[in-house]
Amino acid sequence: MIDPAVIRARLADVRERIARAAARAGRDPSRIKLIAVSKTFPVDVVEAAAVQGQIDFGENKVQEAEGKRAAIRSDLPIVWHLIGHLQSNKAKKAALAFDYIHSIDSPDLVRKVDAAASTAGRHVTLLAQVDLAGESTKFGAREEDLQLIFHAASECRAVRMTGLMIIPPAVDDAEGARPWFEKLRQIRERLVAAGIASEQLSELSMGMSHDFDVAVEEGATMVRVGTAIFGNREPPRD
Repeated sequence: MIDPAVIRARLADVRERIARAAARAGRDPSRIKLIAVSKTFPVDVVEAAAVQGQIDFGENKVQEAEGKRAAIRSDLPIVWHLIGHLQSNKAKKAALAFDYIHSIDSPDLVRKVDAAASTAGRHVTLLAQVDLAGESTKFGAREEDLQLIFHAASECRAVRMTGLMIIPPAVDDAEGARPWFEKLRQIRERLVAAGIASEQLSELSMGMSHDFDVAVEEGATMVRVGTAIFGNREPPRD
């Protein structure tokens, strides 16, 4: 297990970096949600961060999140975010395991999550993942398809859309990601101008350990930080 004192120090450092980046942009740091990406790390590591006041945790896979939810201490107020790709056949399980899903990329997926959440008596918050670079290894909706996704969500009962998410192409330094963050913000502005309700576009989920400072400067309201809090992940064993 990672030393809890190390997690405490790293969380404090990340929060301070968020505050400094927000100050540079003239923003309120309390408006920026830190999502600790706990994928591949065990439950005791999640609990160690939660004890330090970390509330939001991000997972890539539905099955892993299900296991952690079942094992985590019940007295810890944890909010679970799915930040990895969501396959259509996992929509029902995701609606039960997560409070936020950042990787919505079709109207059909919106409806499937809504149906499952409605049946279970849950409410799930959604973000649309946007594909700006057209990389074959990444997922997301094209800009021209986003209005259909948001319109589908406006007709649902148990889910609500609140914004956009992006995973930009890998770059050598954080500044290289800035144009992608700018583009996502501009897409939000175009969607609002096209008639999508502003409350459906209040969140921008962008920025990870290597570039979250820049993302905050460009308007991120959610940053997804793993390595800077938990350290490097061990490669999967055979």
